[in-house]
Amino acid sequence: MAKHKVIVTRRWPESIEQVLAEEFDAVLNKNDRPFSAEQLRSALGEADALLPTVTDKIDASVLDVSEPRVRILANYGVGYSHIDVFAAKSRGIVVTNTPEVLSECTADLALTLMLMTARRAGEGEREVRAGKWSGWRPTHMLGSKLSGKTLGIVGFGRIGQKVAERAHFGFGMNIIAFDSMSLNESVLSRCDGEGVGTLDELLKRADFVSLHCPGGDSNRNLMNRERLAMMKPGSFLINTARGEIVDEEALASALSNGTIAGAGLDVYAAEPKIAPALAACENAVLLPHLGSASLETREAMGMRVLENLRAFFGDEQPRDLVTS
Repeated sequence: MAKHKVIVTRRWPESIEQVLAEEFDAVLNKNDRPFSAEQLRSALGEADALLPTVTDKIDASVLDVSEPRVRILANYGVGYSHIDVFAAKSRGIVVTNTPEVLSECTADLALTLMLMTARRAGEGEREVRAGKWSGWRPTHMLGSKLSGKTLGIVGFGRIGQKVAERAHFGFGMNIIAFDSMSLNESVLSRCDGEGVGTLDELLKRADFVSLHCPGGDSNRNLMNRERLAMMKPGSFLINTARGEIVDEEALASALSNGTIAGAGLDVYAAEPKIAPALAACENAVLLPHLGSASLETREAMGMRVLENLRAFFGDEQPRDLVTS
């Protein structure tokens, strides 16, 4: 029996690529260069499944091919704002994602960014590497504690809940949370946390604001100039969700003017491009989208894609169905 043809848009962990090659007619991206829009359109007509990542913008124009062969977009990642799921559905294409398996790893990175921004670790490392450190002194590079501070979590899904647990039980932080959909009251209760009714209320109360809400047009520039101005003086903004949630020019201005004390970012609006004004801010910690970047997590994400493909081609409903 002929194997189903799948096209993989980026390099995946070797162990997962091996399984893909064994079970499918797999076309792997050996040079690991992002696909162009034309390459994505071509793949839609050549394969039974396309396995994209966050670097692949699959909008209505890309999906507008005359006779798509692809029947499933098995996304490698939990977020899918880079895919026009409604356009895919209208073309009869199923979309799946990889939830749950990257929650802990991404939550770990959110705490990493909190610590780095609060304790000015990025500034400190740059000083040491540049040979500019003159030695210990009592007033050198003073930062802020996490312990006992209030953490405001925007978006209380799986990742937001893991962040709350780590922050509360690891650092004794006070948790407040806002979610436009619903809040997991049992997790909030376990963390002695509090749900708030509006994002504006959270911003006014939190010492640290950590973003974990979906991207896409509905949340584009959610953190704009006005909302950044609502944050407490001396507070910190953390984003491990999606870059478009933050107005980067407004954030650069808030950092430069001292409206807030610092920011820790792992995602950007036009990745891999970084707004020059933001890159110039010494009080910003900028990481290259490392949220799920552990070998264990990236392998688990690949296994989740494999599960979804096996189910789909076995005429079963995939576990992680986004659209059908």
